[in-house]
Amino acid sequence: MQFFVEKKSIVRKIWGKPDTVLLIFAGAAAEFALNKAVDWLYFTGMLPADPIGRLFSTVSYAGKIIFSEQEDAFKTIDSITAIHAGVENKRGKSIPDWAYRDVLYMLMHYSISSFEVLERKLTTAEKDEVYNVFYRFGSRMNITELPSTYNEWLHSRANHLEKDLVLSDYSLDLFKQYKKHLGTFRYYIFVESQKMVVPPKVLQLLGFPTFSSLSILLPLYKFSRLLRLDGFIKSMILPRKYKAEIKALPKDV
Repeated sequence: MQFFVEKKSIVRKIWGKPDTVLLIFAGAAAEFALNKAVDWLYFTGMLPADPIGRLFSTVSYAGKIIFSEQEDAFKTIDSITAIHAGVENKRGKSIPDWAYRDVLYMLMHYSISSFEVLERKLTTAEKDEVYNVFYRFGSRMNITELPSTYNEWLHSRANHLEKDLVLSDYSLDLFKQYKKHLGTFRYYIFVESQKMVVPPKVLQLLGFPTFSSLSILLPLYKFSRLLRLDGFIKSMILPRKYKAEIKALPKDV
């Protein structure tokens, strides 16, 4: 039996931890709000109607692929490609290739940064492994101009951050919707989490300070995991409607 990602891969370890996945989601949600192609999800009406659910579904798809057998992973990736093609047909124009790369790049970046915040620094070999998994993901989707190595990707990533991000009316509305759907307390946790993992360019555009108040509480949270109290903490932070989805996330075994 061949899996899309080998069982001993660091990628399965990263995506097998629900709190790491939540941090990946938070970071991607911040950056995606600034992406110049965010209007595509406003076109369908799905993003402003349920921004948390819509963006979390993207992260959930990635997790499902990572833990699937290779053929099942290919089917899931192909279904994602087909969904995007359907949206393109309805709008009568194509989603730009750079927009596909941006989303893939977010999954790469936040896989690394989220794990490093919650666990430990990754080795160069582990970062290469993360990149190679998502490179195969992107190649299956026929995303063009993907760098062949992690080091080359770092330059491409920096270029994309400079060219493809802007604070727009969509950005402001999306954060407004985040707050509406999360509530004041959860929104505060959401934003403070984002500060710990997003690149400086994202902080700059959103006008966020570099310091996150959660960085003070992080050691306490890590200790709570040893005492198995983190489930109680997450139950206070997560909206009720998404708790089942979090529990359903694949676990590293």
